[in-house]
Amino acid sequence: MANLLDQLAAMTVVVADTGDIDAIKQFTPRDATTNPSLILAAAQIPTYQELIDRSLRESRELIGSDAGADAVVREALDEICVTFGKEILKIVPGRVSTEVDARLSYDTEATIAKARRIIELYGQAGIGRERVLIKVASTWEGIRAAEELEKEGIHCNLTLLFSFAQAVAAAEAGVTLISPFVGRILDWYKKSTGREHYPGAEDPGVVSVTQIFNYYKTYGYKTEVMGASFRNTEEIIELAGCDLLTISPALLNELRSTDGVLERRLNPFDPAPTEAQIHLDEERFRAMLAADPMATEKLDEGIRGFCKAIETLEAQLAHRLAELEGGAAFGHAVHEIFLLNDLDGDGCITREEWLGSDAVFDALDTDKDGRLAPDDVRGGLGAALAVSAP
Repeated sequence: MANLLDQLAAMTVVVADTGDIDAIKQFTPRDATTNPSLILAAAQIPTYQELIDRSLRESRELIGSDAGADAVVREALDEICVTFGKEILKIVPGRVSTEVDARLSYDTEATIAKARRIIELYGQAGIGRERVLIKVASTWEGIRAAEELEKEGIHCNLTLLFSFAQAVAAAEAGVTLISPFVGRILDWYKKSTGREHYPGAEDPGVVSVTQIFNYYKTYGYKTEVMGASFRNTEEIIELAGCDLLTISPALLNELRSTDGVLERRLNPFDPAPTEAQIHLDEERFRAMLAADPMATEKLDEGIRGFCKAIETLEAQLAHRLAELEGGAAFGHAVHEIFLLNDLDGDGCITREEWLGSDAVFDALDTDKDGRLAPDDVRGGLGAALAVSAP
């Protein structure tokens, strides 16, 4: 008997939700999706350090030796996201999703500009735009940006999608793909109700994606539905037949290790009865979103989380750039690094707040009081580089 993963792949496009290139090789999905949080996790793996170092060096060469570390890191961030994407596309036959900076989620024009830059970087590597999906948060501003990008032939993946209103607006904008977040919806309902367990068919995230899928298929929308952010395999099983499902390596492995019969739950050719078709302008979109406390809260939380992941990744890149350049760039980055690490804003950085390695913290903490002031960061720099040098 075939395992559940093989059966799922026969009815649904399986996407690997990871920045770990080795994990993608292991599961051979058609597509892959990543974001700064996943790249941040992958960046801790020594195997990928050379990819990051190469992007930092190339970014320094591009903008010049006189530029500050913060400018190099901003340039390198796009390069690194695309570098990981290029490596992934060597493995998967389909598409990779690359995310626009979440800090631009409420700025339509800035989102469009950033997406064009990402596509330009892929193009310079000889990768056509048909193999890239630009991930954009499902705000009203993000949906409008995606609408314009789709007209230019730049295909979009609308992420952080929690509500029917977001799904309808995305489909009416003609976006290629949406990624409703199944597990995060479940998280909110469990916390809100105090209920510890929902059977798969009653899972609020499953119910939401099922509603969106049937609505799209009933009214002929071309936008694909890709369920995302799963908490367990039961959720995945209940969405078998969905256009795509993006799944973490841990859950992919669980599906692959499980035998049994997997039944199709969603059928694009015979969708279940659904509600009447609606059309949304900005006023109605915002009213529907505001009336949904779960979607409002999770969208805001998701954007803040992605922003924090980007800031953390930038801080780590600044540390690494300083190491690569023997400290020359660190003087430019000390202020930014200190602000990012001082999470509670009390003027000092504790070990718990520090984003770098323990060895660097220990070298900077010359008075051994377990706290770093700005003078400690500047004064201890030479020792820190000595213990961190590659």
